[in-house]
Formats: sequence, structure tokens, C-alpha cells
Amino acid sequence: MGSVFLQPNVEPEGRRWVPIAIGAGIVVLALAAVLVFGRPKETTGPLAIAPYAENLQTGDLKLSAAENFIGGSVSYLDGKIANVGTQAVTGITVEAVFRNSIGEIVQREPVQLKLYHTGLAGFPDVAPLSAVPLTPNTTRDFRLTFEHISADWNQGYPELRFTQVTTRK
Repeated sequence: MGSVFLQPNVEPEGRRWVPIAIGAGIVVLALAAVLVFGRPKETTGPLAIAPYAENLQTGDLKLSAAENFIGGSVSYLDGKIANVGTQAVTGITVEAVFRNSIGEIVQREPVQLKLYHTGLAGFPDVAPLSAVPLTPNTTRDFRLTFEHISADWNQGYPELRFTQVTTRK
């Protein structure tokens, strides 16, 4: 009996590159899709300031932090806001700009400004301006709440920009 040698199936030299080219094409398309669709939307600059913002003044700012019920940290910025204009303010969106130790912006955070008021049962609470409007020529205590602030933040007060202000006469 003779020995039988199996010959490996050898493809012609010209066809080996086809699967490699197809695989490389798929990888290139996948990377392009990730770069185009996976990129987070970045704001290129500050949001526009609302026209009525010139009638709003803040002061007596105080930063604080507390632990929430799931063990995370929540930061608060409390202060006073004055409406020196002629219209009642029923909503304010603030863009808080946080910087690092060399002055670079590390976070822009849009938040709704809430006013302190006496809530149900007589306890202090915060509510949106739609529930407790800021009337003309008044000063009230406010609170901004931040669920997360960048670890690179310099721990200083953020810049506050009034980007949306809703008013009524």
C-alpha cells in the first residue's frame, strides 16, 4: 500500500488579497462611522445672552455640596437675584461655566434657576419661577443644582450667563 499525501488546497496568488481588501474596507467604514456619528456634540462657544438678562443681578453666592441618597455628590450654588426691570420673570435658564486652574473651560452646564419659597407645611423649599415668579423690583434667594461637575474644576464660582429668560407683563 502506498502512502497517500494530501495536498493542501492552494489558491492562486492573485486571489489572496480579495478577502484582505474586503476586511480592510469594512474596518475603514466602521471607523468612519464611529468618528462621524459617535462624536459628542460640543458647544463651540457660549450661548447667547437673553435680552432681559440686563435686568437681572446676582450676588451673595455660596457653594455647597451634599451627598444624595445613592451616595453621589450634588453641588449647590445659592445666592440672591434681583429683578430691576419692569416685567415679572417666570423662567430662567442659566449657563454655568466652570474653569480649571489655568482658566480653561472644563464644563458648560445649562440649569434652571429655582427660587426659595415657603412650601407646603411652612417649610422652606425651592420651586421653578413658573410657580413663584420674580416680580419687578424684588430680590429673592435662588438655588442652582449640579448633579456632576468636572473633576478638573478649580473649585471657584462658575460664571453665570442668563441664556433664556421668560417674562410676562
